[in-house]
Amino acid sequence: MQTNIHKSFNKSGFADEADSILRSCVHCGFCNATCPTYQLLGDELDGPRGRIYLIKQMLETANSSKDTQRHLDRCLTCRNCETTCPSGVEYGRLLGIGRELSEQQNQRHILDSLFRRALRLVLPYRNRVKRLLSVAELLRKVLPTSVRRQLPGTPKVHPKTEAQPVRHSRMVILPAGCAQDAFTPDINADCRKVLDKLGITAVEIENDTCCGAMSEHMTATDEAKSFMKQNIDAWWPYIEADSEAIISTASACGVMIKDYGRLLAKDKDYADKAARVSELCCDISEFLAEQDLSEFIRPGHKRVSFHAPCTLQHGQKIIGKVEKLLISAGYDVVDYQDSHLCCGSAGTYSILQRPISRQLLDKKLTHLQQAEPDIIATANIGCLLHMRSGTDTPVVHWLQLISATMDRQHD
Repeated sequence: MQTNIHKSFNKSGFADEADSILRSCVHCGFCNATCPTYQLLGDELDGPRGRIYLIKQMLETANSSKDTQRHLDRCLTCRNCETTCPSGVEYGRLLGIGRELSEQQNQRHILDSLFRRALRLVLPYRNRVKRLLSVAELLRKVLPTSVRRQLPGTPKVHPKTEAQPVRHSRMVILPAGCAQDAFTPDINADCRKVLDKLGITAVEIENDTCCGAMSEHMTATDEAKSFMKQNIDAWWPYIEADSEAIISTASACGVMIKDYGRLLAKDKDYADKAARVSELCCDISEFLAEQDLSEFIRPGHKRVSFHAPCTLQHGQKIIGKVEKLLISAGYDVVDYQDSHLCCGSAGTYSILQRPISRQLLDKKLTHLQQAEPDIIATANIGCLLHMRSGTDTPVVHWLQLISATMDRQHD
């Protein structure tokens, strides 16, 4: 693709990168074939190729419109197109540049701006989310069914948020996260239990925080970097104490943490540390795939439909590891149609683009439930809550199924 970036962006810091990404696109259109919003809406501008043209136009003219902003907002950032693209176009990065420019050039309606600001003031802070959930629990009886399904029940284990005592010679860092710690603390509790059986201490640290993904996706770049730096500072003493990994139990957090090195590459105080953090970060499926679980597994004997989040299969390029772990634990993992497509959660997308999100959810749940599974499993808190809102079939984190099989050795 030929480009002519506007001279006003020459000193922007992103012009060369954007130009390189644009030039790698051969506008073949293969990306549209796997784009959920293009499939749903049938509009070229709601597919990757069309959005690339909009971003190109914005970079060449230094102007954008509300229409451009609307089409960029409708992107799920699922990165399915990156998996499909034969030319290796870094669409996700280009979209981030385009969204930030569009945000600078188009003032949102005041109510839209206030709502987005409110989301950023609540969702990344686990204690604020917990207080909000306490209020929601009082109103449970009058809330819509879709909302009630997402509210947490009584957790089996109440995880501690302060630093855990180191019991084993092997140690990993286990970020508490934000929404996951509030909605489903059992996920990290089960992770600690599984790792403990393997002779590994999983340390949760009191003053770590949101990974920064939500702020980054909502173009609050400085805010996102503030979260990143707080996490690096919180984790660094444990990294220096030879933690062998930073374990992510939420795939959306994992793909973000793995990107710290790039996002902070120009920060002289944090660049090296950020690169080390990204190097150490791995999804729990990656980590467990390298461990021997055979001694602890007692077969599960249930039918499971596994939804691989976009952040796992397209963002981190982790394909098949979870399914193999579940099969090794005795679960019958069933195949289903369009397993590569997004469920419609996509961070705050299910809130900000609700009609599209619900249509994608309905399609996903229809396919997931065709084989009549006993359980639907996934690997990200956003997908888990989103899918729970639309079905009575139990939706859990796949790691909890592994943990359940380990419990059976005491039966």
